[in-house]
Amino acid sequence: MNWRIGVDSGGTFTDVYLFEEGSGRTEIWKVSSTPDDPSRGIAQGVAEALQRVGATPNAVGYFGHGTTVGTNALIQLRGVPTGLITTDGFRDLLEIGRQKRPELYDLQADKPPVLVARDLRLEVPERVRHDGSVETALDEQAVREAARALREAGVRSVAISFLYGFVRPEHEQTARRIVAEEFPDAFVSVSSEVAPEFREYERMSTTVVNAYLGPVMERYIRRLADRLAALGLGVAPHLTQSNGGVIGFEQASRLPVRTVLSGPSTGVVAAQAIGEQTGFGNLITFDVGGTSSDVALLQDGRCALASEAVVHGYPIKAPMLDIHTVGAGGGSIAYVDNGGLLKVGPRSAGADPGPVCYGRGNTEPTVTDANVVLQTLNPTHLLAGRMPIDRQLAVAAVERLAGRLGLGVMETAQGILSVVTANMARAIRVISVQRGHDPRDYSLVAFGGAGPLHAARLARELEMTRVIVPLTPGILCATGLLLTDLRADFAGSLMRQLDAGAAGPLERAFAALERQAEAWFRDERIDPADRALARSIDVRYLGQNYEIAVQVPDGPIGPATLETVAARFAAEHERLYGFSAEGEPVQLVTCRAGATGRVRKAAFRPQPDAGPDPSPALAGRRQVWMPEYGDFVDCPVYDRARLEAGNRIAGPAIVEQMDTTTVVLPGMTATVEPYLNLILEFGA
Repeated sequence: MNWRIGVDSGGTFTDVYLFEEGSGRTEIWKVSSTPDDPSRGIAQGVAEALQRVGATPNAVGYFGHGTTVGTNALIQLRGVPTGLITTDGFRDLLEIGRQKRPELYDLQADKPPVLVARDLRLEVPERVRHDGSVETALDEQAVREAARALREAGVRSVAISFLYGFVRPEHEQTARRIVAEEFPDAFVSVSSEVAPEFREYERMSTTVVNAYLGPVMERYIRRLADRLAALGLGVAPHLTQSNGGVIGFEQASRLPVRTVLSGPSTGVVAAQAIGEQTGFGNLITFDVGGTSSDVALLQDGRCALASEAVVHGYPIKAPMLDIHTVGAGGGSIAYVDNGGLLKVGPRSAGADPGPVCYGRGNTEPTVTDANVVLQTLNPTHLLAGRMPIDRQLAVAAVERLAGRLGLGVMETAQGILSVVTANMARAIRVISVQRGHDPRDYSLVAFGGAGPLHAARLARELEMTRVIVPLTPGILCATGLLLTDLRADFAGSLMRQLDAGAAGPLERAFAALERQAEAWFRDERIDPADRALARSIDVRYLGQNYEIAVQVPDGPIGPATLETVAARFAAEHERLYGFSAEGEPVQLVTCRAGATGRVRKAAFRPQPDAGPDPSPALAGRRQVWMPEYGDFVDCPVYDRARLEAGNRIAGPAIVEQMDTTTVVLPGMTATVEPYLNLILEFGA
């Protein structure tokens, strides 16, 4: 068994990446996604890919999978009817939240719908104080009655979230036992297991989202497992988490809230490996698919891990890579707003009907259609000829939009690209400039089906001088599945001042997390030699309402450890906010432990230098409309599969491959480095 398979299931395409351990051979395959049942498209893609390489399912030694099922169910509000059992007096917390408007100056902005209707949010007498003492014992009969009421109401999932449940979880565990007795068919989500941290609203929201998505993910995982078994795959499949690691299907079924960024996270993991290959540590990742663009910042080869995020309006306290998303992808629809201005996205044509050029009935032009009109994309087919397209349909759609704007067809098509580039640049400024990083100090790693198509213009917009296009950019998220480890994160709130007496409580808090990590290592059967544990703690000045994650040194915790934590916190606070408040009391908030189980990964080999001449890879020439010239330009078109290490291409040029197209602008040079990544540089 020497084939390793990574599958990334997106909204438009399902990507399959195969790596043969013995020879280092790689193969990629793409099929259209099947939104009605994503497992069908995955099984089809895996079967076709194995047939393409002449391998049988029993030759597969590893299967990793990234999915958008949970994310899409949350976006489209297609979770299951959910009930909530909470502390007496707190059922409206889920709706009140933090009393913030989504947009400060937009009086018409709507909050996202509450996932649990008010009549399904039931209260029971119980009260634990902040110090863990019990003020009011749990009324078990009230829990029993609440479970019966929710069962009669037809809910399929129950969330249990009590005030200070993270300090003393016994009440929640008792409530879970009673619900299981009264309502055994329900999916039960308990806050002390899903998000054992302070901040009652965010903890309740996370628990509810987990319950809302639980049966959806359970059904999906069961279908996928059955289809993979029917194919003959005998290995235990793994699913990507939002933190960039992978977990088994069983744990993913219990904690689906940890998979909401399942797809994008592995692209960041793969980009980190590419940074190691190319020698560039400071990277900004740029992942453009059919519906969105996902961006992340890697400093010294590492992406920050966020402990909390707002995903489509719902706060989620779960470890996830710090990825920012905007609705700007190849399928994003261009339109004229009420003020007569050209806008692009966030509405998307998706996989079906898709862009106008697909010929499936859509009449609104998309970003893909604009590229087809300008002929930066192949005007006759995509996917190396497997998907024919109709440029005339795209021209007609852009022409209708041009008539409303009073512009020419080519100017309108280029305008669509300029608007979407501005949207993408705004997303990158959020993760860089707004957090104290200058994007000019970073290299842009472009991937996804449309990332390399837009990367050069985006880099110029941000004054970045270097773009890295991986060997298989269109399926890099699938590639990342073969480069990531098993990972689980554990957390517990401490809430005490950083002083001389903090060492003991901090030692005990981390010891409890380490015991949880040890249990996880045993359950996953991870060899002791492959285990790793990283400790961090959220720290803030006393009275602040935001925290900064600080790495905690290994070993016993003593005065030197506390001094190191304080110094790291002050330095990071100064970097982020321009000052540190020397002498102000510092508070320790939440302890975290990241457990990693190292697995064997795909290994790539450097290729010998073949010289700068790229002419053996020249596949033809094409007229491409370039705004730099205000006209069509005769551009060479290169076949990426035939480019070799050392080849250099002067722009303007087009590089085509099955999974994406790369645009090399005038004034740029593209060089193939030893691992066959394409390095685009201005003025090189």
